[in-house]
Amino acid sequence: MDAIVLLKDDHQTVEKLFKEFERAGDRAYKTKRKIADKVIEELTVHAWIEERIFYPAARAAVPDTTDHVLESVEEHHVVLWMLSELAGLDPQDERFDAKMTVLIENVRHHVEEEEKEWFPQVRSALGRNRLGELGEQLSAAKPDAPHDPLRVPSAHA
Repeated sequence: MDAIVLLKDDHQTVEKLFKEFERAGDRAYKTKRKIADKVIEELTVHAWIEERIFYPAARAAVPDTTDHVLESVEEHHVVLWMLSELAGLDPQDERFDAKMTVLIENVRHHVEEEEKEWFPQVRSALGRNRLGELGEQLSAAKPDAPHDPLRVPSAHA
């Protein structure tokens, strides 16, 4: 599978979870906890494979995107710390929904920048065959990715 298609599929998976969270009732604590836990897992794995495999390849192929890669790593840093805080936060805590809302806003911003501004450049520079190779590497790396947000390198940047 093409690396960019795989990453966009991840984005769509997380967006569906965000919408589920937004539709959950104010007192749907168990549902919100379950959704948050799935978001934590999905975003942690996604950040890890992007940082370990995709970003270095994209940066090498399109040196003009170095600033975007560095900004993305910093955005990951913020998201991963928020994920680590959500992991230990009771869904009945008054800050839980607010923290999740800020997380959703941050991730949506990050996804929009990647998909509209950056992925087209990377697709053009890498081409179909290389994106296919990277997609296989990303897919193969997912089972070994950490599920603890603080184990992703940018969490400590």
